[in-house]
Amino acid sequence: MQRRKTMSTISKNSLKSSLLQLECHFTWTLLKQDVDLDDLEETIGDQIEFFIKSNITNYNLLSYVCHLKNSNEEALRNLQKAEEEVKKNHPDEITRRSLVTWGNYAWIYYHMERYKEAQTYVSKVVNSCKKLSSTAQQKIQLPEIYAEQGWALLKFGGKYYKRAQNCFENALKDEPNNPEFNAGYAIAMYRLEDFSYRLCQDLGLSLKPLERAVELNPKDTFIIALLALKLQDLKRVDEGERYIEEAMQKTPNLPYVLRYAAKFYRRKGEVDKALEILKKALTVTPKSTFLHHQLGLCYRAKLFQLKKTTRYPPQEQVEELIRLSIFHFKTVTGQKTKFFTAHTDLANMYAQAKRYEEAEEMFQKAFQINILNCVDKQHFYYNYGNFQRFHMKSESEAIRYYIEGLKIEEDSYVRKQCGNALKKLLEQRIQEGLGDATDFATLGLVHNLNGEKHEAIECYEKAIALRPDNEEYLSALCELRLSISS
Repeated sequence: MQRRKTMSTISKNSLKSSLLQLECHFTWTLLKQDVDLDDLEETIGDQIEFFIKSNITNYNLLSYVCHLKNSNEEALRNLQKAEEEVKKNHPDEITRRSLVTWGNYAWIYYHMERYKEAQTYVSKVVNSCKKLSSTAQQKIQLPEIYAEQGWALLKFGGKYYKRAQNCFENALKDEPNNPEFNAGYAIAMYRLEDFSYRLCQDLGLSLKPLERAVELNPKDTFIIALLALKLQDLKRVDEGERYIEEAMQKTPNLPYVLRYAAKFYRRKGEVDKALEILKKALTVTPKSTFLHHQLGLCYRAKLFQLKKTTRYPPQEQVEELIRLSIFHFKTVTGQKTKFFTAHTDLANMYAQAKRYEEAEEMFQKAFQINILNCVDKQHFYYNYGNFQRFHMKSESEAIRYYIEGLKIEEDSYVRKQCGNALKKLLEQRIQEGLGDATDFATLGLVHNLNGEKHEAIECYEKAIALRPDNEEYLSALCELRLSISS
């Protein structure tokens, strides 16, 4: 009896070892803590409904998401749908197109402790790989598999975009003119550039890939809309608008095109037109967090426009715009618990409404999101610093948080904002005669972090004149002088 148990453990370990060799969602390091699973499930569902193309990759990914939500039976149903899609769209390439599906089947059966079925699918993949390539064992580097991995990575958020780009690059090595692979590569580049913008880097790298993707598939209005936004980024607004109008003409009811069109017009300053488009899109996908977030941004833009252009804006109008903005941002944060920007947008809008306790609570929720990168943290410190300064009327707290943002050394647009806000506040305090040794030392730190060493020395000297025995200031001054002389 004991021996039989040991044998089954050994065979189970050997099965696990074989499973780890497969190319599928279970081996691509897609971590559930990096996404909101309910939101992702809804997004994939919307794409299955609205994109008239083969849905093999969507059903495969959906099976993985269902598994992560502990719904293995539902996961199996989605894999059956993937198989139906393969038969319908690729009847001559069933083996080649089913490898990821079969890999997912093997893993799901393994997790359900149905080891015999898991082994059957492992063997199916192994035998198929041998037929497709004389050198392959359980892995085969097919461009379709690279691309499918790329699409999955794009769905799991910002920290996966670079890997997605690499996957599409690998797929394109074999098939440089494949429209789908070019579209995936262009989307990955476009999304990576959103981070590049925040990091003050080049904004034009995705233009060529987007143009190439549109050239290869002029019917893909999703890519046309992204190209329009990219041209707008590069200040080629009229050209971008022609593409947006073309995309809306070709697919007037596709929510993915409508949402980008709305973003285009909001950024152009045509907020009412953006609102009109968003309301239309919302009738098609009423739960879309992207649309609700864009609506919140539009009402916020109208609020700021009103305050800017009217000396005494009607209170009723102000309150209504704040209410609408809060409603839409709150809808987003309720559905998408890891959407950091929406949390800070909601916190700032609560502050506008003088609902300070709720603003404080939302800022804390934003900071506790477990997938924040360095730029997100800088963004938090800048916004929270502003909240302390302008709403809580606490300059000392504002200074503290601006410094925290500045201390994160990732060179970004928002880090510069932290530095500028801090510098302006400290200089204002010093000019008004309120500056103490701490203010001079902090200004010295700002100059030092910006590489302005002579100005930093001057500030530390003034701080030491006020507090000659402060070791921290003396040490900082000493280091600065040494760094200049060396």
